[in-house]
Amino acid sequence: MDGTLMVALAVAVFVGSHLALSHPLRAPLVKALGNGGFTGLYAVVALASLWWISKTYKAAPLTPPLWEAGDLLWAVATLIMLIASVLLVGSLIGNPAMPGMVKAAPAEARGVYAVTRHPMLWSFALWGLAHIIVYPVAANIIVAGGMAAFALVGAAALDAKKARLVPELWAPWKRVTSYVPFQAIAEGRARFGGFRPHDIAGGLVIWLGATWAHIPAAGIAAGIWRWVF
Repeated sequence: MDGTLMVALAVAVFVGSHLALSHPLRAPLVKALGNGGFTGLYAVVALASLWWISKTYKAAPLTPPLWEAGDLLWAVATLIMLIASVLLVGSLIGNPAMPGMVKAAPAEARGVYAVTRHPMLWSFALWGLAHIIVYPVAANIIVAGGMAAFALVGAAALDAKKARLVPELWAPWKRVTSYVPFQAIAEGRARFGGFRPHDIAGGLVIWLGATWAHIPAAGIAAGIWRWVF
């Protein structure tokens, strides 16, 4: 099988297995294996499929880029990654989507939650978009695009799951938030602002560290480091 098709197959297995284990297969597997057994199975499948993606990606042929990524596109991708980093860090505290994080829906969405009720998953989607912008070759488009699509489909599936399992929490939360970034703000259901200090500071640290890590890991100066080195 062609190397690029192998990348696509590996991504499809990762996305399909994750969605299946997170939703239709979760309840019967937890019943059969217990919570610990299910968690172990989930981790093994996720790690194995990620390893396969990495292996096929490295072996895939390097196709011609679909466009030239000059400084303007690098600047756009750098800004996108900063936003993604703030969304990711902001999602780690007080997120109603995470089990046991809150017992009642906040009356008002602030910070990253005013932007979207799925800040973590949107951060992954933005990561995928940024990497496609600066490296538009076939294997990278498949991996980054697949992960972005996986995150957005996962967010929609999470909405449906939470609405079914905890309607008393999710219904009021949906009224003051939006799936699509900035929609609730545009509609007057949320106000922009209220970012906590750790959202911004932590996002900056992650952004600077992750973009710098491209230098030793891939030999590419990403983010602001592109203009520093």
